[in-house]
Amino acid sequence: MNCEHFGICGSCTLNLPYSEQILHKKEQIYSLFSEFYKGEFEFFSSPEQNYRSRAEFGLYHDGDELNFAMNSLDKEKVIIKKCHIVEPKIANLMNEILPKIKENRNLKNKIFGIEFVASKHDLMAILLYHKDIFEIKNDLENLANLLKIKLIARSRGKKLVFGGENLCDEFEIDGKIYRYTYEATAFSQPNPSVNEKMISWAKSCVRDGRDFLEMYCGHGNFTIPLSENFKSVLATEISKNSIKNALKNCEINGVKNIKFVRISSEDLMSAFKNEREFRRLKEQNINLNEFDFSHILVDPPRAGLDESVLKFIKNYENIIYISCNPQTLYQNLQSLCDTHKIAKFAIFDQFAHTEHIECGVLLERIKK
Repeated sequence: MNCEHFGICGSCTLNLPYSEQILHKKEQIYSLFSEFYKGEFEFFSSPEQNYRSRAEFGLYHDGDELNFAMNSLDKEKVIIKKCHIVEPKIANLMNEILPKIKENRNLKNKIFGIEFVASKHDLMAILLYHKDIFEIKNDLENLANLLKIKLIARSRGKKLVFGGENLCDEFEIDGKIYRYTYEATAFSQPNPSVNEKMISWAKSCVRDGRDFLEMYCGHGNFTIPLSENFKSVLATEISKNSIKNALKNCEINGVKNIKFVRISSEDLMSAFKNEREFRRLKEQNINLNEFDFSHILVDPPRAGLDESVLKFIKNYENIIYISCNPQTLYQNLQSLCDTHKIAKFAIFDQFAHTEHIECGVLLERIKK
């Protein structure tokens, strides 16, 4: 990637040809996990540029000048004229939005950052201010209309929304189109190309599926495509808005075999132990004893799974574990490999030109 900021900007730090980046990341994963797995490590590559569907930049004020900025490797500010890793729609909007903000004193004053989020059908900018955004409401609305984008403005304790908070997206998985809606500020996979590969790989992990349990399901990114491989699905998430969008996504895709429930992992495990009755399960007429789960999928945050969740998921024959942190995955596998063996291992290059690596592991219970 021919970028003038390479080696200075703190975002892209792996200064190697992409073919060498792949070898570098493979070697890291082979070395770390060789004690658990001797089979093939599948590698799913990223486009080398224009792959990020979300990106956040600081804004640097220098007199009348205003520029995008990132932290450098030594934590100083680097002026960014062009970013090669963002999707083309974001790159074009970056060129359009900055002059409009610079020429309007109300919009320019005390703005300190912009986050961009793109989907197949939508484009949004999230403007961050150190002042009362309600004083510039009309200017913000005019900006959204002029650029024909969705726009959110934030300042401490305040938010303004123009054009709606949700994005509409679609992915092609194994030749089939799946459509989604989700809040722009909620978690979503930042590399659409690799996300499609992750979902397809997860579907390939299912053989002889009966019922399916997913924890940390978000808006149904994995849940909806995988539901086709099972009789019934139970998916849990703590975020109210994510559950709302997951239900909408079921409707959009005509899926009727999923029960989404807003419940924490701790409460779900308590419900399985019949320690007490949970209102949300009762309201949705969910009887946990009626499921025959053959597979469970977990996609935890960087901290990985705690001991209670590890103990819980060991009860299932097949575990599909999506990890955004190889170090905590390694720690969790030290426990999981007491009862399960790794049947498949995938490496997903979500962030080309960085050291970041994501993994997928299929674990099957060891037969005694």
